[in-house]
Amino acid sequence: MTLSFYIHIPYCIKRCGYCDFNTYTPAELGQGEVGRSEISSRYMSSVQREILRAAKELQTKQLPQITTIFFGGGTPSLMDPLDIARTIAKIDEIFSLTKDCEITLEANPDTLNEMNVAGFAEAGVNRISLGVQSANQKVLATLDRTHKNSNVQRALELAVQNGIKGRSIDLIYGTPGESVAALEESLDFALSLPIDHVSAYALIVELGTRLARQVASGEIATPDDDEMADKYRIIDERFNQAGFHWYELSNWANSLDARSRHNQVYWNGGDWWGVGPGAHSHLDGKRWWNIKNPISYMNALDNDLTIIAGEETLSESAKSDERIMLGIRLREGIARDELKKIQEEVVARYIASEAVDQSAWDMGRLTLTLKGRLIADRIVRDLVL
Repeated sequence: MTLSFYIHIPYCIKRCGYCDFNTYTPAELGQGEVGRSEISSRYMSSVQREILRAAKELQTKQLPQITTIFFGGGTPSLMDPLDIARTIAKIDEIFSLTKDCEITLEANPDTLNEMNVAGFAEAGVNRISLGVQSANQKVLATLDRTHKNSNVQRALELAVQNGIKGRSIDLIYGTPGESVAALEESLDFALSLPIDHVSAYALIVELGTRLARQVASGEIATPDDDEMADKYRIIDERFNQAGFHWYELSNWANSLDARSRHNQVYWNGGDWWGVGPGAHSHLDGKRWWNIKNPISYMNALDNDLTIIAGEETLSESAKSDERIMLGIRLREGIARDELKKIQEEVVARYIASEAVDQSAWDMGRLTLTLKGRLIADRIVRDLVL
């Protein structure tokens, strides 16, 4: 048996206007006067307590080996490298890591320097994911991002120097006011970097965010679906020309080894334990999620109280729907024999419109063409019964 760990770091220096993740500034949590190292030490100690709980919950003759660890956020690169090292060591001590365990750390370019990049690498981090979002300063300003392109370049240079082999960046397209020229600027910049993986996500205006309020007031306008589709085509073409090939709707890698193994656990319905406030877990068809407030989370662990906010056991029907929703996003697609007769009739319509690959279907797989990727959500809605 194998398992992955997702470890949520809920802290950010500032809140970006488009973000609705479960993240907080220290001031929002009443920790404004507390030093960063103290926050890191207390929080990561709580994380290690939850890891111990996980071992007790999974108590068997032999605990599962850990194939991937993902420090996500928030801004994991705000944590002290020593605390990250202790956490990785604790997981290895209790569960044991596979020899090729993928250990990813999400990072804000502004937070990386010679000392902490070296510390993260020494801790065992072998993959870094930088939140770049755009190379255009006007777009970055709309997104409330503060980093400069030079910071991104320097962060990746440090990763190379310290032997961090997996190097990925995140981009966002479709920001209000983003021109095609601005997108091309970002793609030119991305492809000039020493990376092996890139994620490109269409901006979603989430309710409750500063960006949503700006849209609602008419201060800024969001792009229409046709514009978003055109931008996706440009992204896919540019990445393909540079040797980066899609393996999930929003992810491109320049080799099989560069694909995110951790994210593939999610997409393929694997098992993972989510550690931290608001983190979700999945094990053998059971899903649960933690309380969201970091202070409440830490206090509960300090006092040996539950941290679980809710849970559900997936029905066979729900599992089938999830396999379709997630599997259709992958380059390999879905096995034809997993579909019912009525679903095959739906697929036939999309083959006729060239959204589904005819040759792959004839060989027993449902895979999307580029046209199909652009309407993947619609296809899923039609397939999920």
